[in-house]
This record gives sequence, structure tokens and C-alpha cells, in this order.
Amino acid sequence: MSVVQPVFETLDDEIDPLANTLSRQIQKWAPEEGLTPTAVPGLELVRANSSLTNCIGSTVYDPSLCLIAQGSKRIWLGDREIDYGPLSCMVSAVHLPVLGKVTEASAERPYLGLKLAVDAQEVTALVLELGEGLGEMEERECAETACGLGRVQAEKGLVEAMLRLVNLLDSPQDIRILAPLVRREIFYRALVGEIGLHMRKFAVADTQTHRISRVIAVLKDRFTEPLRVRELADMVNMSESSLFHSFKQVTRMSPVQFQKKLRLHEARRLMLAEGMEAATASFRVGYGSPSHFSREYSRLFGVPPRTDVSKLRGELPQTARA
Repeated sequence: MSVVQPVFETLDDEIDPLANTLSRQIQKWAPEEGLTPTAVPGLELVRANSSLTNCIGSTVYDPSLCLIAQGSKRIWLGDREIDYGPLSCMVSAVHLPVLGKVTEASAERPYLGLKLAVDAQEVTALVLELGEGLGEMEERECAETACGLGRVQAEKGLVEAMLRLVNLLDSPQDIRILAPLVRREIFYRALVGEIGLHMRKFAVADTQTHRISRVIAVLKDRFTEPLRVRELADMVNMSESSLFHSFKQVTRMSPVQFQKKLRLHEARRLMLAEGMEAATASFRVGYGSPSHFSREYSRLFGVPPRTDVSKLRGELPQTARA
């Protein structure tokens, strides 16, 4: 297991009041635990009142920009373990199956965060408009830019823009006009900030990471079908070996492992949300053998499907997505 060490920093006198104000706003508009949709398109708020009752949850991250206002959490992506703390900013550039757990939360100081959906076309248009203003993209490989999840401590300008977006919930008549403008500012500040290299690599069409994002999109739409790596490689003009290497670099897992996790996450959702039996769910997501499905499910989630679902139905909403 590769562990990304926390980068939590002591909040300075300028940004600490922003974090407190953002936390109060999130608490106001997210009174219940779990994910709370808002009137602002693409914006969701997240809350957890305890780290003890919030077990490890599974989800598939959508392309998004997330910010923790208060508390902390841990994410497992393939062989990588990543910790996030107050005002940690995370970019999920592609769809990624992950496990997550809130590690610091209480009734007095709940875990609070927000998640803003990212439209790749919107980011790409902004990259093209900025042009040389972004400077040259560095071709370095590190934990924060090579894999599909990037994380930094948020800068003051980005936090201020995020707060302005949440504040629009207090004036719903302004959302239609002002929300797109604030979204644009948020993406601009992310692109020109420390997290910008990560975002740009997935927006520019001739990068390998952008090609991998296309492969991931296909796998997400067709994960129940047999995996044909050669067809995927041909689709993005890569060799099979190059595709395998780049795919593992971005997702921290092989294409086969990625497909398997998509199937298992979806089966878990079907059993929880639709009351589907384990055998039926296994066939629905592409498994030919319920016993094979049960073994792989237990390997990922730690317990057999029936035990896992029974346990989850008695617990609080999962907050692994933001």
C-alpha cells in the first residue's frame, strides 16, 4: 500500500475565518448527514457527525472538485492511501472507484465539505482561452499529478470563490446569473494554482492522461461487457502495453481491476437501493458465477454480500463521495 502523507497546514489568520464561515454555511444548508444536493447546479454539500458510525464506504468518483471545510477523511484508490484535512482541495479528473472513510468528525464539529461537478469541456475551453497565460505544462511524475486524484491545500482565492458559490444559496434569485460566473472563477483559480497541472493534463486532448480518461468513460458505460484491451488501445491510438502502463498510472489499478471494481460497486448499489438479491445483482453486472462474485465481493468489502448489505442498511448515509 502506497501512502500519501498528509499535507495539512495550520490555517493562517486570513484563511481561518474563511474556513469557519464556509463551515457555518455548509452546516446551515446540509442539516442532515450524507450528500445534500443544492439549488446551485453541480454543487453538493456533505456532512458527517461522527467518524465512528461512518464505516468505510464505496463509491465511484465523478470528475469533480472537492473542498473540505472541517474535519478529515481518508481515501483508498487502488494501492494508494490519501489523507485529507481542513481546506484540502481534491480534483478527481476521471471516474474512479474508491473506498473512503471520515476520520475526524463529531456532533460538535462535524465533517463538512463540498463537491462541485467538473465539466471537461468547460475546463478545456478555459485552458484554450488562457493560452500562454498558463505557462508550459511540466512533464513531471509525482503522486499528486500522475494518478487520477490530485490534492493540495486550497489557496485563499479558491476558498473565497467556493464560499461565494455556497453563499448564493442565500439568494436563490441570483443563482441563474451568478453561479456560472463563480464556477468559471473557481475553475480559473484551480487552473492557475498548484492543482492546475493536474486539471490541465486531463483537459488537453493530446495528452496520454486525456486518452486514458476516454478509455475510462468507455469502461464505465460498458463495464458489464467482456474486456477487450486491444479495442480500447486502438480507440485511443496506443499500444496495449502503453495503455496498460498509463492506465495503471492514472487509476492505480489495471483495466481488469478497474472493471471489476466498477462491477462490484454497482452490484452493491443494486442490492442496497433496489433490494436485489446477490445472485441477480451478480448477473446484472456481468458475472457468470454467483460464487465467483461472492468471493471477489468479500475480497473488496471484507464480508460476503448479504452480510455487507445488512450492515449498511442499519447505518448512516455514506459520505465517501466528497
